[in-house]
Amino acid sequence: MHDEFLCHVTAYGVCDGRRIGVPLGTYRAPTLALALWWLRDRASWIAQRLDPRPEAEHLPPGALVPVAHTVPDVPGLLRAWCADPAQQERVAEELAAGRLVRIATSDDTTEYELLAESVDALRMQRTAPFVGISVG
Repeated sequence: MHDEFLCHVTAYGVCDGRRIGVPLGTYRAPTLALALWWLRDRASWIAQRLDPRPEAEHLPPGALVPVAHTVPDVPGLLRAWCADPAQQERVAEELAAGRLVRIATSDDTTEYELLAESVDALRMQRTAPFVGISVG
């Protein structure tokens, strides 16, 4: 059983023709349950910022406008992922098995990525024998 997990959230976009990543948060979770909680919390946090309630007090009237139906619904996808027990179980199983988990969705301008991985699995990779190949 893997006991500790590194979790990251990053937004990627294009700036000056280059793909740029902007870190939105990192958490070292001491348990699998806390890793899952943090991933759901960050997914909800992103969804709320991309698609706040229209009646929110901090938004001036008319600040929010509907987008075309062809634009991917990133907030809706993130909220659906958070609310799906089967998806949560699948992520838990992957993390418990020591595998890297990546949850990603994107719209026309930005890709949102949530990553989690076992600290133990990372340590085991570092201690694995290195295989080098000489070139030229």
